[in-house]
Amino acid sequence: MNILIYLLAAAVIGWVATELMHDRSNLLINIVVAVVGAFLASYFLSPIFHIGTINQAITLATMIVTLMGSIILLAFVNLFRGSGRRYR
Repeated sequence: MNILIYLLAAAVIGWVATELMHDRSNLLINIVVAVVGAFLASYFLSPIFHIGTINQAITLATMIVTLMGSIILLAFVNLFRGSGRRYR
């Protein structure tokens, strides 16, 4: 049951991150973005803010830190894929 709650939280966070970055992705990509963003946030943002990520507990504060990690991940990916991507 905990894994389902974790995946649901990751899907919501990934969806919000992709909406904020104007990146249209499917549900699986949203979950992957949030999970990888959580790991990035645990290394870079958690020591700064002294807040965990959704890997430790699912609270509003951990969801915000995970969202910031997901946004950083999407910005980094868009930096390298940006020149080949066209918006219409």
